[in-house]
Amino acid sequence: EVQLVESGGGLVQPGGSLRLSCAASGFTFRSAGMSWVRQALGKGLEWVSSISSGGTFQYYSDSVKGRFTISRDNAKNTLYLQMNSLKTEDTAVYYCSTDRSGTPRGQGTQVTVSP
Repeated sequence: EVQLVESGGGLVQPGGSLRLSCAASGFTFRSAGMSWVRQALGKGLEWVSSISSGGTFQYYSDSVKGRFTISRDNAKNTLYLQMNSLKTEDTAVYYCSTDRSGTPRGQGTQVTVSP
């Protein structure tokens, strides 16, 4: 059974930074491309970023390109999202997933960007 546990969210001021983590289990993590998606209150799931199984290739939505960095540690079965220059519009629940559709995903971690 795929298990994904996100952590690292919190309250931060605009311009600040956060680093999200996703602990994965129940599948062969090192063989799986991984993604981050987010959902703002009252809105649908939005794809944020993806990374190839070996970490060589990274992909970003236009809204986060240049500010967010996705990475992974296959030895630790962990996915990361470094978020810099945060904006109020980045406020959302962030999920990791084995698919850019966001399914399956964990319970999420709340990121709130507010003055």
